[in-house]
Amino acid sequence: MSNEFAGKRIVVGVSGSIAAFKVAGWVSALAKDEARASVIMTDSAQKFVAPLTFAALSGEAPYTSMFCEDLNHAMSHIELAQKADLFLIAPATAQTLARLALGMADDLLSAAVLATRAPVVICPAMNSKMYQHQATQLNITKLKGYGYQVVDPDSGMMACKDDGPGRLVEWQTIKEVLAKNLRVNDLAGLKILITAGPTREAIDPARFISNRSSGKMGYALARSAYRRGAEVTLISGPSALECPHGVKRINVVTAQEMYDAVMEKFDESVIIIKSAAVSDFRPVYSHKHKIKKDKAEKELQLTQNTDILFTLGEKNKGKSKFLIGFAAESENIVAEGKKKLINKNLDLIVINQINSNNTGFEVDTNKVTLLDKDFVQELPFTSKLHTANMIFDYISKKINTSVLQS
Repeated sequence: MSNEFAGKRIVVGVSGSIAAFKVAGWVSALAKDEARASVIMTDSAQKFVAPLTFAALSGEAPYTSMFCEDLNHAMSHIELAQKADLFLIAPATAQTLARLALGMADDLLSAAVLATRAPVVICPAMNSKMYQHQATQLNITKLKGYGYQVVDPDSGMMACKDDGPGRLVEWQTIKEVLAKNLRVNDLAGLKILITAGPTREAIDPARFISNRSSGKMGYALARSAYRRGAEVTLISGPSALECPHGVKRINVVTAQEMYDAVMEKFDESVIIIKSAAVSDFRPVYSHKHKIKKDKAEKELQLTQNTDILFTLGEKNKGKSKFLIGFAAESENIVAEGKKKLINKNLDLIVINQINSNNTGFEVDTNKVTLLDKDFVQELPFTSKLHTANMIFDYISKKINTSVLQS
C-alpha cells in the first residue's frame, strides 16, 4: 500500500489550547492523504477555533457535544469509538490529560476514548511549567500504562513567552507516528541497517569528489521500515534531508567513515540495505590547505576505495543476514544486475534506471527492477516512498517464507 491513510477513519480530538490552530492544518493534511477525519471539539477548543474551520477542512461537521439534536448521532461517542481506525488527541491540554487518566466520561471526547479499542495517540501541548508538574507527569505515566501512545512535546518559546517543553509537535513527526499505527507491523522487532546519500572525498578544505545522490531513496526506505515496526539505523552521507521520525541516524562523510560505521553495525543487523552512492575513488593526497589556482596540478591522482557491498557479501557467507544492494544503470540493466548479484553475494539487487530526468538521482520518483537468483520484477514508475514499500513487501514475504521453511 502506497498510502497508509487512504480510507482510514481517524478521530481527531481537539481540546482548548492556542495550538488548536495547528491541528486544523493537520486535518487538512489528512484529508489530502485521503483519510476520513472526524473531529471532536471540546467546549474550550471552540473558543480558539470555530467549528466551521474544521468542517471546511475535513468535509464533515465536527462533533461538539455529547448530546446531539440529530437522533442519528444520539450515541455518537459509541459510533465514533467503534468506527475509528485511530484516535488522535491534539492538542491535549493538562485538563484533558487529567480527565483521560482518571477514566472520566463527562464529555464526548473522554467518553469516546473510553469506549474505543482503536490505537490512541496523544499530543500534549501546554505551558512548560504545567507540563513539568508532577501531577501532569503522573497522568502521562498512567495514560502510557493504559496502552495509549503519548508523543513528547517539542521545546521552545511558548505563546506565553515561557521557554521549555510543551510546544505541540510538528506534523511531520505525528504523520510518521500515525502511519506506523495504521500499518501492519510485518517487520516488528527486526533491526535494519540502511545506508543513504553520497560520500565526499576531500581534495582540499574547499573541494571534494562526490556524486549526484541526494539520499532520497535511502531515506524513503528508512521511513517505510520504521512505519512497519522495524528498528532502523540509517547511515547517511551528507544530505539536506531531515531524518525520519523514529529512525536513528549516523552521519558520515567519507567512504572510509561509512565502511567503519557499517561494519560496526553488521553483527546486530538482520537486514542490510546498501542504497548509498559511495565514491569509488578518492584522491591519493588530500591537501591540508586550499590549493591556489596558480599552483594546482593539471592531473588528479586517485586511489580506489574499499567496496563496502562486496566486503559485506564476503562477510555474510555462512551467515543469515539478508543483504540488499542498489545499482545505478542506464543500459543492459538485467545483465549488469545479475553480475553484481552474483559477484557480491547478494540476496537481492535493486537496479535504478537512471537514463531519465524523473528517475534516479535528486528526484522524488523512481523506476527500479528487483532481481534475485530466481526472478526479475520491474516495478512501476512511482514515488520513492511507494518504491520503498514495494521493496519491503518483497523482503517481508521472503523473511516469512524462510521462517516457515526453517
